[in-house]
Amino acid sequence: MRVLAVRGAAAVAAAVLVGGGTAVAVGGPEADLAYHGAASLAGGRVDLRFTPRNHGPAAVPDATVRLRWSEPLEDRLTLPDGCARAEERVVLCRVGALAADAVGERVEMRVRLVGVPSEVLLEIDTVWNGGTVDLNRANDRQRVLVLDSGDEYYF
Repeated sequence: MRVLAVRGAAAVAAAVLVGGGTAVAVGGPEADLAYHGAASLAGGRVDLRFTPRNHGPAAVPDATVRLRWSEPLEDRLTLPDGCARAEERVVLCRVGALAADAVGERVEMRVRLVGVPSEVLLEIDTVWNGGTVDLNRANDRQRVLVLDSGDEYYF
């Protein structure tokens, strides 16, 4: 049991640091996905747009992003191609393949929330990255508080 724990710790250390502290990917090529865009809320309607980007160094053969709202979505949604409702508050969108250091296609949608909340928290994160390893999870996980003001909140 102790040998397995030591091997596991050594594997984790080897996966993260090599030589003088340089980070490397283990288990797949390294890619760095990011999502940037804007969201606004007015009268229970959320307008969202974002663009995926791969900062590299490797290409991503396929990727899917999860959009999770703190408030439930109305049952009837018209979503863009490649997007599907997964739960009461969750939509998944396929962003597809992304070459290294490339920008993907912009995703735009309008959803209605149940009721008319004064704010909604939108969480965005990658749920599938085609087997690549992303050592910088800070830019593919976004949390955006959007107030019912009609103003755009950028992320």
